[in-house]
Amino acid sequence: MGRAEDDEPPPKRVKVSSRKLGDLSKSTLLTDPVSCSLNDLMARPLVCQGDDEVVGAKGVVKKVEFVRIIAEALYSLGYNKAGALLEEESGIPLQSALVKLFMQQILGGKWDESVATLHKIGLMDEKIVKLASFEILEQKFFELLDGKNVMDALKTLRTELGPLCINNDRVRELSLCILAPSQQVLAGMSGQDVVRPKSRTKLLEELQKLLPPTVIIREQRLVHLVEQALDLQLDACRFHNSLVGEMSLLTDHQCGRDQIPSRTLQILQDHSDEVWFLQFSHDGKYLASSAADCLVIIWEVKLDGLFCVKHRFSGHQKPVSYISWSPDDHQLLTCGVEEVVRRWDVESGECIHIYEKNGLGLISCGWAPDGNRILCGVTDRSISMWDLEGKELECWKGHRTIRISDLGITSDGKHVVSVCKDNMILLFGWESKAEKVILEDQTITSFVLSTDNKYLLVSLWNQEIHLWDIEGTAKLISKYNGHKRSRFVVRSCFGGLNQAFIASGSEDSQVYIWHISSGELVETLAGHSGTVNCVSWNPADPHMLASASDDHTIRIWGLNQVKMKHDDTVSNGVHYCNGGT
Repeated sequence: MGRAEDDEPPPKRVKVSSRKLGDLSKSTLLTDPVSCSLNDLMARPLVCQGDDEVVGAKGVVKKVEFVRIIAEALYSLGYNKAGALLEEESGIPLQSALVKLFMQQILGGKWDESVATLHKIGLMDEKIVKLASFEILEQKFFELLDGKNVMDALKTLRTELGPLCINNDRVRELSLCILAPSQQVLAGMSGQDVVRPKSRTKLLEELQKLLPPTVIIREQRLVHLVEQALDLQLDACRFHNSLVGEMSLLTDHQCGRDQIPSRTLQILQDHSDEVWFLQFSHDGKYLASSAADCLVIIWEVKLDGLFCVKHRFSGHQKPVSYISWSPDDHQLLTCGVEEVVRRWDVESGECIHIYEKNGLGLISCGWAPDGNRILCGVTDRSISMWDLEGKELECWKGHRTIRISDLGITSDGKHVVSVCKDNMILLFGWESKAEKVILEDQTITSFVLSTDNKYLLVSLWNQEIHLWDIEGTAKLISKYNGHKRSRFVVRSCFGGLNQAFIASGSEDSQVYIWHISSGELVETLAGHSGTVNCVSWNPADPHMLASASDDHTIRIWGLNQVKMKHDDTVSNGVHYCNGGT
């Protein structure tokens, strides 16, 4: 394995049921009389004791809000008596008397009265009042039209909906119903059935979403908060790497270290020289590896998790530094060091085509998302695009790439990612011609795109790995360190469940694994006897990791102990955790 020269790396590294709003008349809507005058019901704070009182050790949960969302949860679960009793005993109503009246009027179809009550609720945002009024009056329009009261519907459209000056396109659509009431056409803007009115319960649900939550509690708010808490627990769990079986509300979720692949399951020894690169297929059924022995090997992942050789590809005259799977995993591109790119059929093992440029060498390769074009980095610092038969479709000249064998193409096909200078990554749109750069303080040795195209993982000369958010303006969001790199290029990768981890090779013969969100180093894997050059996480099995080393071997890493969900069996690499430690 050669040393780096100057500042450029060597070539090798080269459900809860929904709330029944129709039952409101049997519960909260009748707990207070509605015979009092509207002036008495004018918007005012909910009258209840201890408005400023808080519950919980941190003093951030307001008792009034807490009780109200509990009451809403009881009603949504169908426990109307319990909900009404909670309101009575606590003295904290779920809704104000004015809001209850408003809801009754909506369900009762008293449209003019409900609009008048809406104005009395005391909403500060006049736009919300107009939007809510439009929803109510549109329902009035529909019901009049449905009842063959065409003239009254026309009057509502002209004198009530139109003057609101809200959604004029929708008003024009509604006018078509007056001109051709028998046509059941769909509204192009809203996607609603223009003629048929919605149910009043559905209308009330939509108004609940429109009005501020301080006025009407959102449906199933407590369930939503609990689900948020569970999601936060999963995100905070630094070892979470399995599909969730069952999560209990009675205990906090926490996975153990045994969810991280840390035991060598198999050692693959078919290469006769340093193994430089490896990559799993998108479906996780194959692993491709390349080495300084100029050989490419396709390994098949059997159902029992063991690997066996499917094909040995020979033909390259120089060590193979880069591999790229086609989008459908049926073909493979391999790139020799400043040599040619070969396209192979994975099933037959045949070399289908060789791509080359006269007098120049190719240093990287990748697929367009449609699988019908390939892109290659060239030693003259350009990037070329070919069709599958080898016709060059386009060539972007200039400082588009340097002699680093990483090339990224976003899955939407809009951007190509390359290292254009020692410390600069270029993202350019081959159609839009727009360019965006990421500037680092150190020399870049390698990079990899996340599968969702949102993040870029950049390995640097100074033994750091940087995580960039590349949506919109590129932002550096995290740094990872601990691994060793002083002479060679070692590659990193995303992996694990939902790509929640980062793994990297290292010159100290170990594999390093970090939790992507916290940045915590969660595991180091010892076993190799030479520099670990590349790592690849199986995208279909979060518990399978492969590493390639200068010791001529590939190690397959798995779990120390798998806790199976059913009958102590594992199927198709899918494992479950139950939140236990």
